[in-house]
Amino acid sequence: DVQLQASGGGLVQAEGSLRLSCTASGFSSDDYTIAWFRQAPGKEREGVLCYNSHGMTWYADSLKGRFTISSDNSKNTVYLQLSSLKSEDTAVYYCAARLGMGNYYPPREDEYKYWGQGTQVTVSS
Repeated sequence: DVQLQASGGGLVQAEGSLRLSCTASGFSSDDYTIAWFRQAPGKEREGVLCYNSHGMTWYADSLKGRFTISSDNSKNTVYLQLSSLKSEDTAVYYCAARLGMGNYYPPREDEYKYWGQGTQVTVSS
């Protein structure tokens, strides 16, 4: 049974940083894609980043240069470093996973079978 655990959210001032983590359990494939989605207050959830096991990474334009993804395979964990945070980055952040490569950029929710519970990021101005 695959489970994803997202953590690391919190309250941070504008221009601050946070590191989100997404830890997978019960996931043994070496061909997978991890995506991060976020849902801002009053808005629909949107895909903002994806990373696959072949080393390909895609970022939404609004995140380029500010957010960085990395992984620690020994811990089955993908990290999302959020830097230079802006008030518009305030959202619940979700990690999601699928086998194989995603077909859409930005990632689409219906492509991802496994979801973490979400972690709140609040940026104060």
